[in-house]
Amino acid sequence: MEVQVAPLRSWEDFFPGSDRFARPDFKDISKWNNRVVNNLLYYQTNYLMVAAAVVAIVGFLSPLNMLIGGTVVVLMFLGFVWVSHNKDILRRMKKQYPTTFVVVIMLSSYFLISYLGDVMVFMFGITLPLLLMFIHASLRLRNIKNKLENKMEGIGLKKTPMGIILDALEQQEDSINKLADYISKAKE
Repeated sequence: MEVQVAPLRSWEDFFPGSDRFARPDFKDISKWNNRVVNNLLYYQTNYLMVAAAVVAIVGFLSPLNMLIGGTVVVLMFLGFVWVSHNKDILRRMKKQYPTTFVVVIMLSSYFLISYLGDVMVFMFGITLPLLLMFIHASLRLRNIKNKLENKMEGIGLKKTPMGIILDALEQQEDSINKLADYISKAKE
């Protein structure tokens, strides 16, 4: 099945009056999760635009910090992956060159600590859009069009990038199981 990009929803649909927003039921976590997942699927292109705007604003306000922070985060991630795959090399290096190993640890720690402010700018640029998406998806009530689009995604009639991500996180399994139960009951 071909991946389709979800359409950009209108501003009136994405952010209507306060009558289309409500506090989620914190006692029913599955219902809240369902609302969040459905809104993430339905408004995914809008969320991407909001995230791009926030990253662009943070990058514009502090471009060097954003670049350095992104570089440090990527290097730390790559270092973690490399270390996790090459444990034997590290053990041998510690035994053969203990002083060098300690100096490398100290220099990398200094590098990370000195650029922690840059990393925080980068993390703010990434986490703020995620927080905004979660808040909107939690508070926005679904409408009929939202529910219909999500059923089509759930039964596999269409695939979107957010649907693929949510499948990888195993967040859509419940929707598919509920729909399969409903169809089997309808056949009976």
